[in-house]
Amino acid sequence: MQFGLFSIGDVTPDPTTGRVPTEHERIKATVAIAKKAEEVGLDVFAIGQHHNPPFVAPANPPILMAHVAAQTQRILLSTATTLITTTDPVRIAEDYAYVQHLTDGRVDLTLGRGNTGPVYPWFGKDIRAGVALAVENYALLHRLWREENVDWSGRFRTPLEGFTSTPRPLDGVAPFVWHGSIRSPEIAEQAAYYGDGFFHNNIFWNKEHTGRMVELYRERFEHYGHGTAEEAIVGLGGQVFMRPNSQDAVREFRPYFNNAPVYGGGPSLEDFTDMTPLTVGSPEQVIEKTLSFSEYAGNYQRQLFLMDHAGLPLKTVLEQIEMLGEEVVPVLRKEVAARQPATTPQPPTHQLLRQRRAEGMEPTPGGKQKADA
Repeated sequence: MQFGLFSIGDVTPDPTTGRVPTEHERIKATVAIAKKAEEVGLDVFAIGQHHNPPFVAPANPPILMAHVAAQTQRILLSTATTLITTTDPVRIAEDYAYVQHLTDGRVDLTLGRGNTGPVYPWFGKDIRAGVALAVENYALLHRLWREENVDWSGRFRTPLEGFTSTPRPLDGVAPFVWHGSIRSPEIAEQAAYYGDGFFHNNIFWNKEHTGRMVELYRERFEHYGHGTAEEAIVGLGGQVFMRPNSQDAVREFRPYFNNAPVYGGGPSLEDFTDMTPLTVGSPEQVIEKTLSFSEYAGNYQRQLFLMDHAGLPLKTVLEQIEMLGEEVVPVLRKEVAARQPATTPQPPTHQLLRQRRAEGMEPTPGGKQKADA
């Protein structure tokens, strides 16, 4: 399993001091966090895409990816998410193929619709067409990475005639795509149809909902003939705050939880940690709860944690990442390896995808269903 971090780049006041980081400080902090993730042995760093305050996540994530790649050696760079609805698929095809070359294949991406209503009209779109946009735009993106001289006509962009996106994907292998969703079964269906990965960002949802979404994806993955349900590629989110003593963790994190825009005014910290993947406590508690995710999601391939949010200062975030890398992930790796059967699919990497392409094993959209039609 791959373990890593994801960031949404929020600029949130520290409730214990009242200080708000500048955009420059927050952007630089994101780079420091990505480098720290590699330093402590994590596998993935993923960054969101935003166009509106209070976020400084890049409007074009490949810019940050390329910058971080130049300062790291191993860590895989991803997104959380790439807005497939309001970003032209031609631009996505070109930008992510380019950064794929710059990173020597250390890149994949998670596609998402975005749930900020005002952003859609800024780019000439309507949020009410969000699912239709996601479906049509990815159909085009999928072709652009695999075909040259593409002819295309759809509802949401001007037609293409004989268009070839450049550069072509590294080694002729498209970046791996995860389809990210919280509550939309249509996106789980889309991921299954193409044989791609499904990332359920379950940080605000109970395990029953997450289990149903993942089960739907697995069932449809098998339906389309890409493999058994157990062979589907699944990723999950998570949130943690740790101290050696659980009482200290709760006491320190509580003001951040109570005042953060995404938490404040809702369930209590105790209720939220009971209902969702949020874990506030000792490293041992984080290990125990994270291992429990497979009870409702099955054996999965990627686990990402949100740690730099709610106004936490950079110093604290870096401390958290160090604890994650030194005290939590090594135990999780050992336990997951012991619990997962040998038939569990490997996490996707450029090298693995290149090998599968050479063996003629790249998934076909619609799989057997398309072939039988």
